[in-house]
Amino acid sequence: MLRFSLLTVGMLLASGTVNGAEPVRLRVLSYNIHHGEGVDRKLDLERIARVIREVEPDLVALQEVDQRVKRSGSVDQPAELARLTKMQVVFGANIELQGGHYGNAVLSRLPIIRHKNHLLPNVEAGEQRGVLEVELEMADERLLLFATHLDHRRDDCERIASARAINELALTQAKQPALLAGDLNDTPDSKTLAEFALQWTSASEKSLATIPVSRPTRQIDFLLYRPQNRWKVVEIKVLDEAVASDHRPIFAVLELSPPQPAK
Repeated sequence: MLRFSLLTVGMLLASGTVNGAEPVRLRVLSYNIHHGEGVDRKLDLERIARVIREVEPDLVALQEVDQRVKRSGSVDQPAELARLTKMQVVFGANIELQGGHYGNAVLSRLPIIRHKNHLLPNVEAGEQRGVLEVELEMADERLLLFATHLDHRRDDCERIASARAINELALTQAKQPALLAGDLNDTPDSKTLAEFALQWTSASEKSLATIPVSRPTRQIDFLLYRPQNRWKVVEIKVLDEAVASDHRPIFAVLELSPPQPAK
């Protein structure tokens, strides 16, 4: 079984020894970090980084990330988390806030080829949301990761519009394997998740509650994949962390089968 780190990817690309005969195993985490502020009201990025490091992920989708925002000490949180985890980082700014920006971030051990932040539909002047698209290098092909955080209001019209926009974006690159991770602010039985199900498969077959953080009863944080026939879920769980943020992180070990030869 192949497990990629930045070093091994470089070695495999240089040697040309990988022929796609084995699945690729990836460790993936999605975490709404609440700008590093825990339920104890302490601002502690090292604590967030420790949660991340403990599961040794290859890819991390982060939501509610501050970049040089006054409320979080004007720290460049994406850069600091990259330093603390020894991973690469890209950031998607969706909102200007207190002298800085607020949005989503991706940490990666795979080489990042390109990234682009797409602003999502905004309904009735709500908080601007976005999806961060990241293309990652593997030995035989490239992987897409879409990291997002959808609208939180009771009315689901913006979430559904955002799901459609993300689906359309993924369809433009339908030949590439892809992951979608983030805080979708809706439950598995919602219309939002039904819209995503037109293109994506949830890594969790049953509901895995992520909020409220002290005693979770609802799942609103998800890991999804496409195409369905190339991915296998080895493990998925919600981490037992109830202080560092107001969400619990969701973590999965996924296997991607080799691409089929062109006919």
